[in-house]
Amino acid sequence: MDQILDILSKIRPEADYSASTDYLADGLLDSFDIVTLVSDLDAAFGISIPGTEITPERFRNAESIAALVNQYCNA
Repeated sequence: MDQILDILSKIRPEADYSASTDYLADGLLDSFDIVTLVSDLDAAFGISIPGTEITPERFRNAESIAALVNQYCNA
């Protein structure tokens, strides 16, 4: 989880991800940020997240992002 929060903070250093439960609704991430995040997650964890998995529900908060990463780390 810490590694995910570190990646997020590099994308938008001004954002307080710990205070949000829905990064999209709170405006902490936009579609460009998600593309960048997916690329960074792929590189950091040695995974490949398919395009079909890039949905708003998967990027709402650190927990949902961690679940997505874990799904492909364990695949």
